[in-house]
Amino acid sequence: MHARATKKKSHATLQWSFTALACATLAACGGSSHHVTNDLPQGVTEISNTQYAATSVSTGSTAAQQDLLTGGIGKTGLGGAAPAYADPANPTVAELRRNALFSNYRGILDPLANGGYGTLYGPNVTAAGVVTQNEGLIPGREYIAVLDDGSGRKQTVIAVQVPDSFDAKNPCVVIGPSSGSRGVYGAIGTAGEWGLKKGCAVALTDAGKGVGLHNLADDTVNKIDGSRATKSAAGKLSFFSANLTDAARAAYNAAFPNRIAIKHAQSQQNPEKDWGTDTLTAARYAIYVLNAKYGKLDDPVPFTKDNTLVIGGSASNGGAAVLRAAEQDGDGLIDGVVASEPMVEMPTTSGYGIQFGETAVTGYGKTLADYTTYGNIYQPCAALAPDAAISETSIFNYIALTAMTARATARCDGLAAKGLVSGTTTAERAADALNKLRAYGWTRDNDQMHNAHYALGNGPILSAMYTMAYGRFGADSNLCNASFGAASATGDVVAAAPAALAVSFATANGTSNGTPATVIYNDSVGGAKSWAFAVSPSTGVADLGLDNALCQHALVSGVDAAGAALTAASVPTKAQSDAVRSGLTEVRHSANLKTKPVIIVAGRSDALIPVNHNARAYTALNQTLEGAKSNLRYIEVTNAQHFDAFLLFGGFDTRFVPLHPYFNQAMDAMWNHLKTKAALPASQVVRTTPRGGTPGAATAITAANVPGFKATPAAADQIGFAGTSIKVPQ
Repeated sequence: MHARATKKKSHATLQWSFTALACATLAACGGSSHHVTNDLPQGVTEISNTQYAATSVSTGSTAAQQDLLTGGIGKTGLGGAAPAYADPANPTVAELRRNALFSNYRGILDPLANGGYGTLYGPNVTAAGVVTQNEGLIPGREYIAVLDDGSGRKQTVIAVQVPDSFDAKNPCVVIGPSSGSRGVYGAIGTAGEWGLKKGCAVALTDAGKGVGLHNLADDTVNKIDGSRATKSAAGKLSFFSANLTDAARAAYNAAFPNRIAIKHAQSQQNPEKDWGTDTLTAARYAIYVLNAKYGKLDDPVPFTKDNTLVIGGSASNGGAAVLRAAEQDGDGLIDGVVASEPMVEMPTTSGYGIQFGETAVTGYGKTLADYTTYGNIYQPCAALAPDAAISETSIFNYIALTAMTARATARCDGLAAKGLVSGTTTAERAADALNKLRAYGWTRDNDQMHNAHYALGNGPILSAMYTMAYGRFGADSNLCNASFGAASATGDVVAAAPAALAVSFATANGTSNGTPATVIYNDSVGGAKSWAFAVSPSTGVADLGLDNALCQHALVSGVDAAGAALTAASVPTKAQSDAVRSGLTEVRHSANLKTKPVIIVAGRSDALIPVNHNARAYTALNQTLEGAKSNLRYIEVTNAQHFDAFLLFGGFDTRFVPLHPYFNQAMDAMWNHLKTKAALPASQVVRTTPRGGTPGAATAITAANVPGFKATPAAADQIGFAGTSIKVPQ
C-alpha cells in the first residue's frame, strides 16, 4: 500500500476507535462496538451484477462471451464493423451492451491503425505502453445501479466494473462520467480503459444524461438495460419518459406527430447541475461495491476513502463533471483529477485575464449556452470565408458542405438583411461573420473547424437541447419552435423506424444527432422540417433556420437580435429567457479546487469547447483563487481539436493529431504523483506535428507526431501567469 494510503488508514483507525468508544459509552449504537456497516449511498438502488468471463474473442452475444472493456469483441472487433444482431428488430440486452461499448469507444476515438489505434492506445496496449498481439479483453464483474432523487425521474445510471486483476492490497477507483450526452459507457474508451488496465475498479456514470428516447407516437421508452418497452410495461425500470399525462401526450402527438422526447433536454431536471454530485456518488457506490465483494464478517468495510486511491478522469462534459466533483468534494473522497477538453461553465469574466503570446485576449469565459447559440447564428456563414475553407477533397467535404453551400449563402444574406453582418458580397459577409466569431472567443486555430461543427449539426443540436435543459422545459414546450423527431432525406418529419429505436441504446449518443431523432423546426415555412432544410418565416428561404437560431441566443442573452429587451409578447418571451438564465446559474463552476492535484488537457484547435472559454479561462481563475497553493496544471496541445473521431474524415486526418494520447499521459502522471509523489508535469504547450499525406489516407502516425510532456519545457513552451492573467505562448 502506498505511503499516503497507509497514513490515511492510520487516521481512519483512530477515528473508528473514537467512534466505537463513544457508542459504547453512550449506548447509542445498538449494542456491539463493532457496529460498522456497508451502506448504499443515499438514493442508489442496485439493479444487477454480472460476471464477464472473457474467455475468448467472440461475437459477444451473451454475457459469458463478453468482457468489461470490449463486450467480447476485443481490439480487432473494436477496430472493425459494428457487430451484427441475431435479430435486429429484437436485440438482446447482452447484444445491446456489446454494441454500446463498441459505439461509445469509437465515438470519441480514432479507431484506425494509421491514427494510432493499436500502437499508441487501444485494448492491446498495456498500462505500461507495451504494444502486444493480445485482444485486450478484461474479465471481471459489472454492477449496475440507479441514483434517483425520489421523484423517479432522475434515474442516473452507474456501472461499477471490478476487474479480476483488482488488488485488494492496493485498492484504487477510477471515476469516469460520460462525455457529451452519452450513456453510462460514454467514458469506456478514456477512464474505463485506463483504469481497468491498472487493475482499478472503474465507476462509470451517465451523470443524468444518456440514451433516453421517449417515442411519443407509440409511448415506448428505453429501459435502464437498453431494451425498449411501452412506458407502462417498463414501469420503474423506464430510463426516461416525458412528464406528460396520457391525455397531454395524445394532444401533443395530434398537433405535432412523430416527435421524440430526449432525456438530457427534456427531463426537466437540469441534469448538468448534478454532474459533480453524481460523480461523487458513483465513487461512493464503487467503494460500497468493493466492500460488498471483499468485506468479511470481522471486517465488513475494508475500503474507505482514506485507504483507497480515487482518481476522476474524463473528457468534454465528463471532464467538466470531474472538475465539479473536485470542487464539491467536501470530505477528501477524490485524490486527483484529469480533465480532457473540459466544458466548464465559468462563474465570471472578471478578476482574471488571458494573454496569448504578447496579446491580451478579449471575449473569454463565456458559458456553453452563450457561445454555442452565438456560433449557431454565424458559423454557417463564416464557413464560407476563405480562411475557414477546407481545401482538401473528402467525402465529408463533398456530402456535408457542398450540398449545404446554398443554404449557408442564404444564411449570410439573411444576416446582412437584419444588419447582423456587413458586406455586399457573400465573401465579405462570410469574412465579417468569421471575425465576429473570433471576437467572441474563438481563435484563428479554430477557423477550419467551423464548417464541420455547423454541417454536422452541433450548433442546432446543442442550442436546442441545452436551452431546454437549463429552463426545465418539457417535451411539449416547443421552445423557440423546436422539437425532436426522425426526418426523411428531404427533412420531413417521419415516424421513427422501430428497428432504429430498438438499437438506440447502442447507436445513439444522447443527443438529437439523427439516430434516430434530429432537431425539428416546427415553424419552417411549408411545414415542419429538420434544421438543415428549414425555411425561416422572416426570410422565406432555406437558410438553416436563422429565425430559430436567433431565438435560441435571445434565450441566453435576454435581448433580441436588435438588442431590445425581451417582453411577455416577444419570441422568445422574457419568462422563457428568465428560466434559461436561472438554470444557467445552477451549473456554474467555482474553479476552487482546494489545492487538489488536477491536470487539464485541451486542444488548441478545439472549436466546440474553445480554450478561451474553458481550459484557459478556468486555469486563470483558479490561479487568482488559489495562487501559489494551486496544484492545477494545464497542458495545451497544438493541432488537436475536440473530436478524435473526426480524424476519420479526409483532410482532418492530415491536419490534426489525436488528443487521446495526452489524456493517457495525464492519467499516468497523476497516478505517479499520487503513488510515488512524483512531480506533476509543468503547465506547457505541447507542439505536435500533423501527419500530412493524402486526405483520407494520412501518413501513419508515430510517437514523433505526438511528443510527450516535458519535465522542464523550454521557455517558449511554458504556460505561466502575468499578474492575474494566464500567459500562453504562441
